[in-house]
Amino acid sequence: KQAHWNVKGPSFIGLHKLFDDINSDVEEYVDLLAERVVQLGGIAEGTARCAAERSTLGEYPIDISDGDQHVEALSSALAAFGHVCRRGIDEADGLGDADTTDILTEISRGVDKWLWFVEAHQQGTQGGGADPS
Repeated sequence: KQAHWNVKGPSFIGLHKLFDDINSDVEEYVDLLAERVVQLGGIAEGTARCAAERSTLGEYPIDISDGDQHVEALSSALAAFGHVCRRGIDEADGLGDADTTDILTEISRGVDKWLWFVEAHQQGTQGGGADPS
């Protein structure tokens, strides 16, 4: 939500909506993972403090507002999370836990989709691509 709440610039409306859509899916992923933890006999530690202490993702920058900066930061975060998901897929598969593997595969696909969306925006703002003339 940091990016959604604080983005500014010429692409504000599109990025504001994109970041909110990503957050909505991320909340669903968190719910899927927490419920799976409980199904397996664990405790879903759902406080913000626990999540922050246990996260392996880098800290999201709180001092940015430019759309391109948020796109870069979110792209990095999504890529890192996708990597963690794929590592979890391999671990769950190695343990023979097909259901957890399936959940993580669903999440990985979703994260890859959002990463594609964010990176497509990034590519469009960097002046690359074919010359339209």
